[in-house]
Amino acid sequence: MTGGSMTKAELVEEVSRVSDLTKKHSEVIVDTVFKSIIDALHRGEKIELRGFGSFRLRKREPRKGRNPKTGDKVDVPPKKVPYFKPGKELKDLINKEPDDPLSPPPDAVPPSNVIAV
Repeated sequence: MTGGSMTKAELVEEVSRVSDLTKKHSEVIVDTVFKSIIDALHRGEKIELRGFGSFRLRKREPRKGRNPKTGDKVDVPPKKVPYFKPGKELKDLINKEPDDPLSPPPDAVPPSNVIAV
């Protein structure tokens, strides 16, 4: 990953590297995931990815705006905007200490009287 952001091409390359698939197959997978999310949002559905987060639409009401160049008042129509809410596990993984990348988040460790299968 380059310093600061990951591009779609870098994501495809990472999927290819981790899964031992060709870049072409990895690109189809990444494109299919993105298209599925977009299509579900377009239908007004909520997408929940357990352990990662959820996507949904938020409706913005019509409002009066201002053209910054001329100062004229402008009617801004209502619109829908995508919204992502990160899940608790994602927040925990992001906030854990960087020197321990493999340890699970504190609440992911089962109590001593529970046997993990």
